[in-house]
Formats: sequence, C-alpha cells, structure tokens
Amino acid sequence: MQGLWWNTCLRILVNGKPGYKCVVGTRRCFSVKTSVWAPPKALSVDMESFTPDTIRNFSIIAHIDHGKSTLADRLLELTGTIAKKTSGKNEQVLDKLKVERERGITVKAQTASMIHKYGESNFLLNLIDTPGHVDFAWEVSRSLAACQGAVLLVDASQGVQAQSISVFHNARERGMKIIPVLNKIDLPASEPERIAEQMKATFGIDPSEILHISAKTGKGVEAVLEAIIDRIPAPQGAKEDPLKAFLFDSLYDRYRGVISLVSVQQGSIRKGDKIVSCHTRKRYEVTDVGIMHPEEVPTHCLNPGQVGYIACGMKQSAEAHVGDTLHRAGEKVDPLEGFKPAKAMVFAGIFPIENSEFPKLEESINRLTLTDRSVTVQRESSSALGQGCRLGFLGTLHMDVFRQRLEDEYDASVIVTSPTVPYKIIFMDGREKVVSNPTEFPEVTDSSTRVREVQEPVVKASMIVPEEYMGELMELCFQHRGENLEHRYLDAGAGRASRIIITCILPLSEIVTDFFDQLKSRSSGFASFDYEDAGYKKSDLAKMSFLLNGKPVDALAIIVHRSKQDATGRQWVKKLHQVIPKQLFEVPIQAAIGRKVIARETLKALRADVTAGLYGGHYERKMKHLENQKESKRKMKKMGSVELPQEAFFDMLSTKKS
Repeated sequence: MQGLWWNTCLRILVNGKPGYKCVVGTRRCFSVKTSVWAPPKALSVDMESFTPDTIRNFSIIAHIDHGKSTLADRLLELTGTIAKKTSGKNEQVLDKLKVERERGITVKAQTASMIHKYGESNFLLNLIDTPGHVDFAWEVSRSLAACQGAVLLVDASQGVQAQSISVFHNARERGMKIIPVLNKIDLPASEPERIAEQMKATFGIDPSEILHISAKTGKGVEAVLEAIIDRIPAPQGAKEDPLKAFLFDSLYDRYRGVISLVSVQQGSIRKGDKIVSCHTRKRYEVTDVGIMHPEEVPTHCLNPGQVGYIACGMKQSAEAHVGDTLHRAGEKVDPLEGFKPAKAMVFAGIFPIENSEFPKLEESINRLTLTDRSVTVQRESSSALGQGCRLGFLGTLHMDVFRQRLEDEYDASVIVTSPTVPYKIIFMDGREKVVSNPTEFPEVTDSSTRVREVQEPVVKASMIVPEEYMGELMELCFQHRGENLEHRYLDAGAGRASRIIITCILPLSEIVTDFFDQLKSRSSGFASFDYEDAGYKKSDLAKMSFLLNGKPVDALAIIVHRSKQDATGRQWVKKLHQVIPKQLFEVPIQAAIGRKVIARETLKALRADVTAGLYGGHYERKMKHLENQKESKRKMKKMGSVELPQEAFFDMLSTKKS
C-alpha cells in the first residue's frame, strides 16, 4: 500500500466492501480487498437529460420474507446498476447492516437510482426501499412520501399477510399507483391462482393486472420494470419554478456531517447553491450533490422528480428534520406537507455491565441514533445498575435490533431492562402526565398524588391465520386481555383450508412481553401479526416493587394489571431466588404492591461451620459459638443490605426474556 494515496482516501471500506470515495480533486482510490487502482464510478448518461416524464419514483412493499430484497437485487442487475451474480447467491445489496444480513430482514430504508433503456428513451427509476416489519412502519411512511407508486409483492405460497394489508392501505390513502406482483411462483407449494383470488377479495385488485415472477431466478422480472414505467405516473414539477426539495431521510458521515436524502418536487439544486430550511430557518451552502447508484455518485445537479443526496455542512442530525422542505435562499415558498413524527411505543433502560464504561456507551448510543432518528434518548440512574440511558423504541424488535447494532458496531456490553410502555396518569385537578419509567409511577398508598385514573395505550391488532388455529389464537387474545374480537374469512377454496383475519383491541403492554412468541408457537409459525395505535384506555394498574431484605430494588420495578399481579409476582420472585447469591444471613425476597406483599421466597443463609476448629471439651463451648453466630446473623439481617450484582441482574433479565 502506498502512503501517498492512503492519505487521499476518505473511506476505504463501505460496510465491509471496497469503496472508492475520494477527497475532492483526486480521481483514484485504493481498494483494500482487490489491491487494484480504480477510478470512482461514473454515470454513462447526463443527469440533466432526465425530465420529469422520464422519471419514476417507486417503493416495494411486502411482508417479511416475501422476497423484497431479492427483487431489488434483480432490478439492479437488469438495469446494469450492479454486476450480475454468476454464483446464484442473493447478495441483498440494499441490506447493508450486519443485523439485516444475519436476521434476513430489512431494518433501514435505502435508496437506489437505476437507469433503464425502454424503447428509444432512457428512464431514471428511483427505488426507495421499505422495511417489512410492523416495528419499522415509520421508515415505510417516509419512503412512501417520496414516491408516486409502489410494487405490492406477495408470496405465492404464503398469500396475503397482515403487514401487506397495513402498508397497502397506507399507500392507497396517499393516492399511489399499486402494481400487484406474485413472487416465488417457482416453488412447489405456490398457488398463484388461489392467491390472486385472495388479493382480489382483500385489495379489490383485478387478477389480470397481477404479474407472476420469481425474483430468485429472475423469471418475469423484466415485466416488472416495464410495468413501473407504463403504470406509475411521472412526478410533476418544472425546472423553472422555485426550488422545493422534500427531505425524507438522513445519514451521518464523519467527514461531511449530515447527508440529507431529498426528493426534488420543483426547481433544481446544484453545488454551491444557498438553501434554507423551512423548519429551522437555517441557511446552508450545498457542498456536494448526487444520487445513490446504489452508493453515492456525485452529479452536477438534481432536477424536478429526481431523488438523491445533498451535503450542506449540517453539523447535527437534529438540523435535518425529516419531512422538512428545503428552498433556495431569497425565495419564499409554501412548505410541503410533512407527516407525523415517530412516536416511541416501548421504553427500556440500557446500562453498561461495568459502570466505568458509561461514557463510551453514551457516545455509542448518540452515534447510532444519527442513523436511527426514531429512537428517543434520556439519561437515567439506578441505585442497582448505576448510570444509564432510557431509550424509546417503536417496538420490541426495534429495541432488539438497536441492542444488536450496539454490540456489533460499537462492541458494547449492555444490560437492557424489562420493556415498558408509556402510561397516562390523570390527576384530580385535570392534569395529565405520561410515565414511561416504573419508578415514576405513583404508589397506591401515596394519597398526596390524588390520582383519578390510570390509562394504558391500546392497539388494534390484526392476525391472519389458517382456520384450524383460530381457536388457539382467540384463546391467546383473551388471555392477554383482548377485547372487541372479530373475525372474517379471507378466502375459501374447495377442498382447501381457509384463512381467517382476526382483529381485536389489545393493551400494548401485553404485546411487548411474549405475545408474538406465543402467537408463532400456537399457530406453528403460520400466523402473521400487525397492529396500529388505538389511543389510550382506562385500566386497573399498579406498580409492583421487589424487596430484598425489606429494601426495594428500583431497577426491578414493573407495572402490572391487577388481574395478573399474583402470577407475575410469584414468577419474578422465584427467578430472583435463583440468581441472587447467598448471604451470611437469611434474605427474604418479596414482591409487593404498596404495603401488600404478593409473593415471597426466602433465601437461606450461607452456613459457616464455626465449631470446625473446636476439638474435645464440653458441649456448652460449642453451643456458645453457635449462639454467638445466631446473634450475629440477627444483627446482620437487621442492619445489612443486599446488593444485587450486575451479573445476577443480567441473568434475571435474560431468564425473563426467554
């Protein structure tokens, strides 16, 4: 490796792959993996030649594991954006994070621009990728806001799933053109005719409009490209109009600051332009502009209808407000309609294993939130675990993915407390307070708080399941305090099992525990699940504290429903009994609500043989030592404190999750 060129490179590897990103003015970079000098990738056509009528902006919406990332690979290969794979292995180019490749899911929305020759014209196709899990619905809404159409992808062997229905209605409400596609028609278990009828009954789609493809083999994918060009409307906007750019996502580069992903609605934006944010009213100078192809490729400008990135010297991610409108300085424009910001639904405390590691953990969390703007962060401290952060997530999978990214990308070892949801406390004087930390929840014995009622968040849940599992799922819903249970048949074929969609109102606190695991277990993995916010509802809730030798452990406090307080108390007390190390005195482990003890276990004292060194003599000599030991244990029990080791706390929460 030559030091001269090493100093000119900004980034050698991009997500573990050779990258060719250079300092302005240099034209060559060193590739670590290939040891070959290579110029940065250049476009074969001029971007200014693409007028709005030759541009198509679209997303692919699908349930988990229906082949969305594989279809994106095939589209990128057919348009020559990436090299065609000869090994037959699906690379899933747009799934760039390690956690995405390990879990086989899309977590972060990505953008890729493709140039496709259709007829006598070149078309610019902007694919704005979407995740498929309900926890990342905010990522989906951001992607759809920058599109005029979407490809609805359905697995021909699994049929319509819950998340597909939710995102379909979201796209339909925006007036987007939907292209229905049946994937995996090459599988022996596929039933394209039956699933097509199912899509007709569920979405009102004409079966003759449905495309049949196999994204894995590439069969029929060419027709998808043609349908995108023929069916999806072109974006509107004129180059001569004042600049309006819709900011729908952002990422962070350590050298250039915040990189904003924008969709140009009208006007054009070039390097050197002075732009202003409608949200913050701050002024910036554009230092870099280009498209994602699928990595960053600089261009001269972005014109109406085009989707790309701009760098303008933003220092903090908060400056890049998602849903903001950017316009040229000195020109007044009406801001574009944004969309609702992300609302945290699940909260959990994250603490380092070693207290001295907190500054490093906090810095890692702040860096990670630059690429995941939906996470809320607040400092908190615990007498048992020390300094930590309380984070808000969109769901339990989102929380687990964030934890794994902390461990993978920043080598952090963390303890994650039991997830809770935001509860609404309504006082007698009409004041309202939202509480997400159990330690802030009012005690039932505290008369000074004068609480009128407590409300918990509820969701409208949708489950799609084969008919034979209907009884099991209805029982599961009732066990988790489900209400307003309804069901209807999605399809019914002669000699074939029907599929049923079950809807009900469920408390969010029941979903964030083990509901999804039980759903998959009881349906043998065939059920799909989706939910949407349904507001708050009055509920009979209480704060359960856990006491060790009469002293509460704040980090273990939880909020429970009165109907489950006995079972929950016994379950947690038994697990605490297993993980707490023995002390020199007897330790009572109690679960209490207010002053009422719900469950108790007693940890026996660690017995020391104080008579081991006594040989011979009268038995009263031994009794004297034993009495002294007994008296000492009584004093220790009265004055001693039991500290819950962080290793035991980690074991406790790991046991709870499993």
